[in-house]
Amino acid sequence: MSTNSPAWFITGCSTGLGRALATAVLDRGWRVAVTARDTRTIADLVTGREDRALALPLDVTDKAQITAAVKEAESAFGRIDVLVNNAGYGYLAAIEEGEDEEVRALFDTNVFGLVDTTRAVLPGMRARRSGHIVNISSLGGLAAFGATGYYHATKFAVEGLSESLAAEVAPLGIRVTIVEPAAFRTNWSGPSMRQSGNTIDDYAETAGARRTSTLATYGNQPGDPMRAAGAIIDAIGSEEPPLRLLLGKAAFDIATAKLDTLRMAFDTWRDVTLSADYPKE
Repeated sequence: MSTNSPAWFITGCSTGLGRALATAVLDRGWRVAVTARDTRTIADLVTGREDRALALPLDVTDKAQITAAVKEAESAFGRIDVLVNNAGYGYLAAIEEGEDEEVRALFDTNVFGLVDTTRAVLPGMRARRSGHIVNISSLGGLAAFGATGYYHATKFAVEGLSESLAAEVAPLGIRVTIVEPAAFRTNWSGPSMRQSGNTIDDYAETAGARRTSTLATYGNQPGDPMRAAGAIIDAIGSEEPPLRLLLGKAAFDIATAKLDTLRMAFDTWRDVTLSADYPKE
C-alpha cells in the first residue's frame, strides 16, 4: 500500500457516523483501516479500494482482537495517523430499571473499548511524536436526560478521560478531539438501541415517556452523518484543532444553555462555596 497519504483507524464502521467517516476519508484518497464486528457489513467500502482500504474484524470488548487489528493496520500502512474511537451504542432505562449485565456491557463498549483501543495505538504515535485521537462522545456527554442515564455516564466518562489524555499527550505532539453530536440519522435510536426489559410504573411519565420519544426519532433525526464526517475532517485538519466539537444545532443550543445554567447556579451559591475554605489569616 502507498505510504504517502494519512492513515486512519476507525472503529464501528458498519453503520452511522463510523461508516460515513470511513467513506469520506476514502473519498479524499486517504488510507483507512475500516473495522466492524462483522466485516461483511463493510466489504463494500473496501471493494475497488484495496490499495487504500483495509477491512478488519474488531469487537472493541476483545483486547486480543484490538491488538491484532492495530498491528495489522500498522503493518499495512506503516503507521496510524488518526484514531477514531466511534464504536458504541445507547441503552434506555431509568436508573432503577437498569440491568447489571446490560449496564456493564455498555461500559465495556463505550468506555473500556475506547480506552483499550487508544492504549493500543498510542505507542506508535508516541514514537513518531505525532497523531490525532478523535473520541466520539455525544451531546449526552455534556447534558443528561431521563431514560439515558447509563449512556450519559459512559459519555461523561469519555469526556473526562479525553480531557486528561489531551493534557498528557499534547507535549508529545499528539492531538485529542472530543466530538459531541446531537441527534443524527443513524441507527442509534433504532436497531442499535438496547433497552431494559424491566419497567417501573412510577417512572412512566419521566423515563418511560422519554423512552417513547427517543425511539420515535429514528429515521427523522436532523443530523446528516456525511455532513458530520466532513465537519470532523475539517476540524482535525485545521491549524488549531478543537478539544471539543459540537455537531448539530441542537447540540449547540443545549450545550450553551447548560453553560448558562451552570454559571447561574455557581453564582447563586458563590458565597457558600467560598465559605468552605480555611479562613485567610
